[in-house]
Amino acid sequence: MIHQLRIYEIFEPSKAAFHDRFRDHAARIMRAHGFQIVAMWEARTERRTEFVYLLAWPNEATKTTAWARFMADEEWKEIKRVTSAKHGDLVGAIEDRVLVATAYSPSRA
Repeated sequence: MIHQLRIYEIFEPSKAAFHDRFRDHAARIMRAHGFQIVAMWEARTERRTEFVYLLAWPNEATKTTAWARFMADEEWKEIKRVTSAKHGDLVGAIEDRVLVATAYSPSRA
């Protein structure tokens, strides 16, 4: 198993719209494409507000295929178009990390 850590820069003026879109649409559509969402957080640094979430995948190939299906999903494309037209860009910089547990990680037990 691998984990994927996603960190999105979000903007204070449109933060509520971002959370509405992720909660009501993105998470649902992701699950339909096989995403296992482990947890979601909001974090704040001196420079920005972030939405952070963790995904679990059986392997890299499954992750890659699921992301391709999600990004090609017509419902998701339309939701992004409509919300972006209404609120502007809801996400700035995106960081993406694949996390592979070390041999001594408690999560491997």
